[in-house]
Amino acid sequence: MAQEIAVVTGAGGGLGRALAVALCQRGCRVAGFGRTEETLEGTRAQAGEGFVPVVADVSDPGAVAQGFAQVRRHGPVSRLINNAAVYPHRDLLDETPVSFQQTMATNLGGTVACTLEALQDMTKAGRGRIVNVSSFADLQPLPCSAAYAVSKGAVTTFSRALVADLGDRLPNIIVTTWMPGMLNTQMGLAEGLDPAVAADWGARLALRQEPSLNGAVFERDREVLPARGLKARLKDALRLRRPKVRQIPDL
Repeated sequence: MAQEIAVVTGAGGGLGRALAVALCQRGCRVAGFGRTEETLEGTRAQAGEGFVPVVADVSDPGAVAQGFAQVRRHGPVSRLINNAAVYPHRDLLDETPVSFQQTMATNLGGTVACTLEALQDMTKAGRGRIVNVSSFADLQPLPCSAAYAVSKGAVTTFSRALVADLGDRLPNIIVTTWMPGMLNTQMGLAEGLDPAVAADWGARLALRQEPSLNGAVFERDREVLPARGLKARLKDALRLRRPKVRQIPDL
């Protein structure tokens, strides 16, 4: 781990900052991507010397490529948490194709661009860890959140696509979708969960390398099991068997 580096996007504040701090506290070297040097310096003040600030807008693939080139001077990328996102509260009738695509460019495009960059190192090493931060917004969209809901639903689908493309060839590149829940951050609610609590779960999840986590989905600190058909549920009932839901601290 000392010769490798983890990348956390959206590390200038909120959950991303808390994730960077949590990973650094566990002995990781962390490259934090953010839009401004000022906010990243605030993260470094909390995370310590193990934190490497990288000023880059993840919606710009060129900036992402330059950022990862900077990161590689410190070591190969072994872990990636795709956390960067924007949540414009905008009525759909006030959206334009441009504003909608801007949200998609950050939330989905940034995830794709950073993943493809990180995979350059992970495929060479034959192993790696990717955690894509998503939400249930695509299943139950709130008013004035169309672009956010669509983009987060696409991130979840992208995780599944990664597993489909890489799972057989590179089984030690583990991809997991994580939904931290509503947080007390600038994008969340004042009554939301402390981001430091969620970051503890996210850091623990990102540091686990078990193959069984490939394709898994977690909400907060618990696994979300895939939907099962009626036949499978009847078999479980007859065998008095209940699918086990894992918790992140117990992994």
